[in-house]
Amino acid sequence: MKTRTWSVLRVLRDRNAGLYLAGVVVSGFGTSALWLASGIWVKDLTGSDGLAALCLFAMWAPSLAGPLLGTLADRTRRKPLLIWTNLILAALLLTLFAVDSAGHLWILFAVLLVYGTAGVVHDAAEAALVATAVDKSLLGDFNGLRMTANEGMKLVAPLAGAGLYAAYGGPSVALLDAVTFVLATVLYAFLRVREATPRTTKAGTAEGARFLWRHDHLRPLVLAGGTTMLLSGLSAATLYAVIEGLGHSPAYAGPLYVLQGVGSVTLGLASGPLLRRLGERGFAAYGIALTSAAMALRAVPADLAVLASGVANGIGLPCVLIAGLTAVQRETPQELLGRTAATANTLMFAPTAIGLAVGAALVELVAHQVLLAAYALALLLTTVPLFQRRASASRTTSRSPSDANPA
Repeated sequence: MKTRTWSVLRVLRDRNAGLYLAGVVVSGFGTSALWLASGIWVKDLTGSDGLAALCLFAMWAPSLAGPLLGTLADRTRRKPLLIWTNLILAALLLTLFAVDSAGHLWILFAVLLVYGTAGVVHDAAEAALVATAVDKSLLGDFNGLRMTANEGMKLVAPLAGAGLYAAYGGPSVALLDAVTFVLATVLYAFLRVREATPRTTKAGTAEGARFLWRHDHLRPLVLAGGTTMLLSGLSAATLYAVIEGLGHSPAYAGPLYVLQGVGSVTLGLASGPLLRRLGERGFAAYGIALTSAAMALRAVPADLAVLASGVANGIGLPCVLIAGLTAVQRETPQELLGRTAATANTLMFAPTAIGLAVGAALVELVAHQVLLAAYALALLLTTVPLFQRRASASRTTSRSPSDANPA
């Protein structure tokens, strides 16, 4: 506990890390409020569940172009890019005051698409700038606390956004989000970081992907992350079948999401010390194993088991993502970090959408208990290369000079 507390304090005492985290909390609150309110807004104006679901898709679809968009973060200084991206989004959100009927919903979808595109650029620039502005020894702690901040906002902001929407309508939520972007911009402006003008390079968009593929440490982490998120998406598609099997209404999903969020917040606070103790591969592998156990628990037709699976999933699932991002920030040259981080994010997060789509079809054909057992086993297999590589690295490290050079 003392080690964990000390790690948190070390990050918060770092001026740049503290400013970044404050910016994440502020802008994350607005974003989480908007993504829920936008779906409610579309549902109210059209009555269509499909169109309401498209709101989230519009925000996530640009992540598929992550390698291309991440290149922008390598072609200009990252701090001004973050500031201007936030200000442009703040101004763009004000156009949503014109959405007062179904005929004007194209404005909302266009804004959400630009929002998602800017978010990919923002994340790539942030990942690259953090690696410069925050001490490398604090990156694991910082990424864990960033996860805590994001998950914490997901527990609070959607309810605030829904309440604000119910009282004053969609434009009020858009205004709230715009204000949070302006406040985050002020925080970013106070960052103390020296950035040289990026060197002109012939390296193209695909260079980030090539770097990841050729890097023996990053490749298995990113592949494990993508596989884990794919299986997580497949598992998520069984949620309502699990709830129905327990005899509850769909609203039972609410407490499960809250418990998962609590687990992720807890993991974020402990991630720095665990990363240092286990290493990135070990941290990722144990997290995936815990996620596998969570899937197996979800197949048990008992409330206690399913509720426990929510906490276990919240703790286990983010491990490989935190480990992957931290490794990318530490191992990637600055001139490639924007596109490499964006490529890694695409490879790790995009499979979730595929998993959800395929899982939705499978759950109609196969009993959810069978599916969850299969997904849990597949996740366990995902940990094998990580544990093997970690063991191999440990043996190499433990060899003494006399072992390497026998007399």
